[in-house]
Amino acid sequence: MKNFITRAATGLIFVLIIIGSIIFSPYSFICLFALITAFMLYEFYYLAENHYTQHINIPLNIFGGIILFLSTASFAMGITCLEIFLFYVFFIIINFIIGLYRKNGDPIIKWALSIIGQIYIALPISLLNFIAFKDVAEIHQYNYIPLLSLFVFIWLNDTGAYLIGSSIGRNRLFERISPKKSWEGFFGGMLFSILGGLVFSHFFSIFNIYQWIGLSLVISVFSTWGDLTESLLKRTFGVKDSGNILPGHGGFLDRFDSVLIAGPAVLIYLYLAAGY
Repeated sequence: MKNFITRAATGLIFVLIIIGSIIFSPYSFICLFALITAFMLYEFYYLAENHYTQHINIPLNIFGGIILFLSTASFAMGITCLEIFLFYVFFIIINFIIGLYRKNGDPIIKWALSIIGQIYIALPISLLNFIAFKDVAEIHQYNYIPLLSLFVFIWLNDTGAYLIGSSIGRNRLFERISPKKSWEGFFGGMLFSILGGLVFSHFFSIFNIYQWIGLSLVISVFSTWGDLTESLLKRTFGVKDSGNILPGHGGFLDRFDSVLIAGPAVLIYLYLAAGY
């Protein structure tokens, strides 16, 4: 009972902080997600370093991920031009050069892990900026509705998958990676996500009802793949949770795993199918 209360309280605070930062202002969103990027990168590189017994320059890689996120934010806001990404290119170059001077360990594994962390975590979170900021007649406007819907639909999908899966789930969805997930839970999560899309279509007219339903379906499918991807990652590293900073919820990677795959998919959908 105590664990349930702790988990519920942490979950509520987590949701309120995410929603509050997105709605309050673009700067609160940027500050919070830069911090979240740093925590997720730390968890990934810490687990990778322990598993492969290879020394990884964790502070440098966290710094690089933050550079990418802030560069993308400033570019999406229209404050800077493409040249801002040269700082991140410089970080990549420095990362390879440092590997030349480290005598211990396998440099290929170190380089690979450094790049994987950037692609798997820093890049998807950075792309959220292009969902949050829309270029309208060369004016970059902060539009938090699509970004908010991404998180709300993910939470609805997770809730529906848990409720339906734990009640009537019989057929395993991906037993090799996540034995508890079921097809019944998958479709239950999809139903909850679609209902969320219908509600959003009633209150927000930036997309029509079919585009909202399409968005909810994209998020439901790709967030499930995101969850499975992190489950495979944790199985490979031999851990149950990516961290313990969130009582009852594990680490930041555990909470944002769905976003890492669903976020880029949503961005593609918005540009190709929703005329964003």
